[in-house]
Amino acid sequence: MPPLLERRSLVLALGLIAIALIRIAAAYPAMSITFDEPAHLACGLQYLAQHVYLYEPQHPPLARAMDALGPYLDGARLVAAPNMILEGVAVLYQGGHTGRTLTLARLGTLPFFALASLVVYFWARRYFGNTVAVVATGLFTLLPAVLAHAGLATTDMALTACLGAAFLALLVWAEQPSFRHSLLWGAATAMAVLSKFTALGFFPVAAMFALAAYLVTERPGWKRLAELARERAAPLAVAVLVGALVVWAGYLFSFGAVPGWSVRLPAPELFDGIRRAMRHNASEGGGYLFGQLSPTGWWYFFPAALAVKTPLAFLFLLGLGAWLTVGAGHARPWRVAIGKGAGQARPLLPWAFSLGILAPAMTSPVNYGLRHVLPVYMGFSIVAALAVVRLAKTGKWFGVAAGALVLWMAVSGAIRHPDYLAYFNELAGAEPEKVLVDSDLDWGQDTILLARRLRELGAKQASYIQMNLDSARLQAWPGMPPTRPINPIVPAEGWTAVGPTFWKVGQYGLDHRYPNINPWFESLKPVERVGSQLLYYVPPGTLRAP
Repeated sequence: MPPLLERRSLVLALGLIAIALIRIAAAYPAMSITFDEPAHLACGLQYLAQHVYLYEPQHPPLARAMDALGPYLDGARLVAAPNMILEGVAVLYQGGHTGRTLTLARLGTLPFFALASLVVYFWARRYFGNTVAVVATGLFTLLPAVLAHAGLATTDMALTACLGAAFLALLVWAEQPSFRHSLLWGAATAMAVLSKFTALGFFPVAAMFALAAYLVTERPGWKRLAELARERAAPLAVAVLVGALVVWAGYLFSFGAVPGWSVRLPAPELFDGIRRAMRHNASEGGGYLFGQLSPTGWWYFFPAALAVKTPLAFLFLLGLGAWLTVGAGHARPWRVAIGKGAGQARPLLPWAFSLGILAPAMTSPVNYGLRHVLPVYMGFSIVAALAVVRLAKTGKWFGVAAGALVLWMAVSGAIRHPDYLAYFNELAGAEPEKVLVDSDLDWGQDTILLARRLRELGAKQASYIQMNLDSARLQAWPGMPPTRPINPIVPAEGWTAVGPTFWKVGQYGLDHRYPNINPWFESLKPVERVGSQLLYYVPPGTLRAP
């Protein structure tokens, strides 16, 4: 296998990416509308159809435009609903082909997944060789969290791809600050900014960590640093200018007053969006972890989420890779470094990227899901691939162990198809809702599976709540029986489908205001789980007075 990996690395990587794309698309028919998708679709459709970006500037337009492109070309148009959520829902149900519109929206995310996978490949190939590149690409395409968010019409995969591309372009530019590389870096960084504003926080920290890795390993001295800075001053100016122009183009070269500011600027939506995002991060955070709610979140939320949402085999390989790159193995023949460029710092660069995302995220009170740090898996995949290759080259049984770990990782994700979003590793136990909810478990994605199961059970009615969708919508698609809201105090006969997010976060309206009162279904055992949903049944007549 190693000679084959070396000779046909790109072909093999493209094959692995193609397999992952098929897996992602194959999950579409079972994945219903998640909480955030309607809003993203509406904003993107406004951008494409009306050439303005007014619904919600808190997120930039790139990913949203891509999400809306397929439905727009298929004839979807805005209907002048009161807000972006209702607008998005109306567009999805427009014309009676909700499933097709949703699929077309989600197809807009696939190019970003392909880009992210290729960035992993070319980054690993440049610095560690063809074999590591193929393995890293394969590991990245096997991660359930990556597969999950690559299959939704949201912004997280766009950030992952564009932020990774910007970081790799920075590394190449730092080594060879040519005019072409300046253009590439400027454009890639602009695309990262246009994908999600968290890039403005993640990218500088990752770049500083990369610089620190260079300073620690190369020890260039002040004179050499001054020389390097002078050589790169003009190319840096070119990159900044190109980036600014691309960002402005992303906002359709708009010019006007920035809301809340007494100044007129190019792309006022950009500055308004950054202002809103900063205000959101400062005042609207919080999260749920290990059965607890916090209005300010936890510094360890994202490490904890990574610990339970990442396959254990991958975590083991990541730990071994850490030993190879920054631990005792760094000074021994275990270390794999066979590419070119970046000198002695190259084993640390994947860590610089991933920790440059994780570190600032750990200071944020917004603890809504692992998706907010999804790009960390790009650097982690390269580090884990170094461990796989090193094991395979050490000896026969080490190679068998490496293969077993990769197989374990592949199987643990495959058995969760199509609901990769609700994947948890073995550490989470049988009740993951006691660990995480929201976009890590129950984001509304299982309504199709629930409707199918209720039809099989012959249910004529059910108690159920789905964000943004009323009973009439749910009956039209995906074919739910008539639904009524869940009353957390009054038990309901028949079938009740409880979503962990509504239960754990808001207690279906109780909002944890009454310490001695819990929703009635907490005293019952669910009949079964349908995806992330908990299905309860109270036999008719059992609640009536004798």
